[in-house]
Amino acid sequence: MSFWRKLAARLQGRDCFLECDGFDCGPERRVGDADFAMALIGLGAKLAKADGVVTRSEIKAFYEVFRPPPEGRAALDRAFELAMQTTLGFEGYARRLARRFRANPAILEDVLDGLFHIAKADGAVTASELDFLESVAEEFGFTPLEYRRIYTAHMGAPEDDPYVILGIDADISDADLKRAYRRIATQNHPDRMIARGAPPAAQKLADEKMAAINVAYGRILEERGILAGAAN
Repeated sequence: MSFWRKLAARLQGRDCFLECDGFDCGPERRVGDADFAMALIGLGAKLAKADGVVTRSEIKAFYEVFRPPPEGRAALDRAFELAMQTTLGFEGYARRLARRFRANPAILEDVLDGLFHIAKADGAVTASELDFLESVAEEFGFTPLEYRRIYTAHMGAPEDDPYVILGIDADISDADLKRAYRRIATQNHPDRMIARGAPPAAQKLADEKMAAINVAYGRILEERGILAGAAN
């Protein structure tokens, strides 16, 4: 099911796609839905432009996930071509969607999933595209932890991900995070290796590993707005 068809089903509570403006046949909804559709088109087009070059694969990916009914294709083409001239203004489109679906974040996540699909289409997600995606997620109201979950689902966990370093899930509770850190720190403390008679080279590695664990824990605390003293 395409994004548009799935989205229409969510909005209307049924698995169908009304052949009007693509969202609702009622005239009282037409203006709002056209505005909503333009916001989707704008975000997709401006993401494709984020790295400076709009590729055929990105355009193809856009139409794979943001596919309108056939009678709306010509209008979408024109809107997409206009929007992809620059990335300026994408925040406004994101805020427009956020206001409309503040109470239904699942739809906003669907949009973000579609944008990730476009970003990955040419085989390389650039830093500028990731900045774009993170900014959209922030405008949508997703927390850093929620964005990390969505990012990881599409991109995998980066090697320097603090949760990966600590071997814990990103949705771990604050209390369980504290307990996990204490357990990991105790297991990897250099003093334990010294007590076991480890050679100097191994002790150095233990020091470096413990430092990485502490840095990772500190990053998570900062991300969650937890004071380091309160977490110990």
